[in-house]
Amino acid sequence: MSFIEDIKERARKDIKTILLPEAEELRTLEATRMVLDEKFAKVILIGNKEKVLKKAKENDIDISDVEIIDPTNSSKYDEYVDLLYNLRKHKGMTIEKAKELVKDSTYFGMLMLKDENSIADGLVSGAVHSTSDTLRPALQILRTAPGTKLVSAFFVMVVPNCSYGDSGTFIFGDSGLNENPTEDELSEIAISSSKSFKKLVGKEPKVAMLSYSTHGSAHSELTEKVISATKLVKEKDPNLIVDGELQLDAAIIPEVAKMKAPDSIVKGEANVLIFPDLDAGNIGYKLVQRLAKAEAYGPLCQGIAKPVNDLSRGCSSKDIAGVIAITAVQAQNETKSI
Repeated sequence: MSFIEDIKERARKDIKTILLPEAEELRTLEATRMVLDEKFAKVILIGNKEKVLKKAKENDIDISDVEIIDPTNSSKYDEYVDLLYNLRKHKGMTIEKAKELVKDSTYFGMLMLKDENSIADGLVSGAVHSTSDTLRPALQILRTAPGTKLVSAFFVMVVPNCSYGDSGTFIFGDSGLNENPTEDELSEIAISSSKSFKKLVGKEPKVAMLSYSTHGSAHSELTEKVISATKLVKEKDPNLIVDGELQLDAAIIPEVAKMKAPDSIVKGEANVLIFPDLDAGNIGYKLVQRLAKAEAYGPLCQGIAKPVNDLSRGCSSKDIAGVIAITAVQAQNETKSI
């Protein structure tokens, strides 16, 4: 069974409700139909109801069995205006500004997640909006999860016909959010990514802290940051299989690891790849996605109080459906941890 089919099967065992605030986007509507047909989550669309129904009809997509919430006409509108105002008044939020923001589908969705009486379990956005437009309201309203120092983003990469990683499945972090993490932030990204791998893939994470150098083959401020970050990871989580600094080939190819890093605990079997900065992470995932024809799910978020996931604006409707399934499984894990 493929990674995403396994995720969908897990999602079916405890159905969660996922919010889609980009309801007027065709790919979102196509993904909604896929989700409902495959029965691995419930979906609530947020947007202008008239426009959503028109778009669906024009493209022959049946959403008659889907709840659509229009923020401006919602019975929760006034309540959410007060909620947003009270959450953000110490940051200069006014009632007037709150009234405008609650009309925005993404803000409304985050407030639904914040609402203890809401049935919503997670949210997926980003097919149209930028990462900042998705994550800003998440951090303002939901904030970080308990015990979390840093919110970061990762991709689940599933490479076809690949023996590396976990049968071609990897986590790439941070490939979507933190531009130039410090050594401490890099260590937090590594630890969070290892936990995400365990939750989503169900296998033991083996973490490689990537660099253009392997075990001192080059020396610079760039390599020293990765070396220091690796030491911090080992101090914070002594039981985690992690090594660095490692070049990509020494991280994922056992034969190369034997030559370049014979003492590495990872042994060329890394399935969690931690990039030194966002330049490398973003370029890396897109190279693998486009040249190796890999499935790329993300940017998925870790460290937010509720499951919220971003999408690449180049995503397909199939990609969106996959991220909805992942978000549902994340929501299941959140429920178990309470």
